Amino acid sequence: MHCAVTPALDQRSRALLRALIAQYVRDGVPVGSRTLAKHSGLDVSPATIRNVMADLEDFGLVSTPHTSAGRIPTAQGYRLFVDSLLQVSEPQANEVANLRAQLSASQGTQQLLSSASELLSAMTHFVGLVTVPKRQQFAFRHIDFVPLDGQRLLVILVFTDNEVQNRIVQMPRPFEVSELEQVANYLNSQFSGLTLPEIRGRLQRELREAKSAVERALASAAELSETAFADAEGEDVLVAGQTRLMGVQDLSDLDRLRELFEAFSRKRELVQLLERCINAKGVRLFIGEESGVATLDQCSLVTAPYGVDGKVLGVLGVIGPTRMAYERVIPVVQAAAQAVGAAIARG
Repeated sequence: MHCAVTPALDQRSRALLRALIAQYVRDGVPVGSRTLAKHSGLDVSPATIRNVMADLEDFGLVSTPHTSAGRIPTAQGYRLFVDSLLQVSEPQANEVANLRAQLSASQGTQQLLSSASELLSAMTHFVGLVTVPKRQQFAFRHIDFVPLDGQRLLVILVFTDNEVQNRIVQMPRPFEVSELEQVANYLNSQFSGLTLPEIRGRLQRELREAKSAVERALASAAELSETAFADAEGEDVLVAGQTRLMGVQDLSDLDRLRELFEAFSRKRELVQLLERCINAKGVRLFIGEESGVATLDQCSLVTAPYGVDGKVLGVLGVIGPTRMAYERVIPVVQAAAQAVGAAIARG
């Protein structure tokens, strides 16, 4: 996601753009030539700075928001800054250690990822997002069926990542307790350690090849498992810290906040956006309109994939205003991705 044309800037212009963005991120007000002359570290006059600012404005890298003489960076200015001027340090060891200490897969993947989105939000003061891996990526460990009333059953599913799912399903016919026990024993003995798609495929194959003696047990197992495994996905993306955006000066317009909160509650656009990052190598940024999501045109999304043993399971990230300290947020997102992958591997 790069700007269409990256203008060739001389060292002085680059230094002044970097200084302007640093000042604006820190103070949140348009930056004037005198302020830049004082803080840029360059031995140049305010008049020279005004000329450079005019050139940067022509390039579309800065804009003048109102009658003020000061300027602010545009999304294209932030993009050039992030791509070629930003110096990002490695995640601090204490932050990585803190994240790893607070993230444990022993309670299941869903709880781990929920904690990760909360931690991302707390550490950046923006919105934390984590996509949830598809259940079919994790192996099944154990199943139990508990009859309720009529044709309703409680299904207890345990996966190898310690995720436990309890769901009530409506079956097309009632089942005897002995039949439920027989099916559970069969599934647990024959299919533990396989993923849900593998279980479905093998059950269907064995059912086709079955002889009369085991046909009924197999048919029951196929019937029950198809319904029990059908809704095993859960949520697509976990979002934490939406209300933190209410304190962000740049996003204080109530209509804009309402649109953002509606986007967070719908989640569909967020899931599609995050899925575009799943094959990214390392951190990926969408700045302003680059996301293609209208409600995020004054926001930036910083993402990184997480996974185990080179296999990507999902994406996590942060949504905040375009005026964010990227050199601070990027290492936090990197550290969180590393910590989540390590926690799932330990689990």
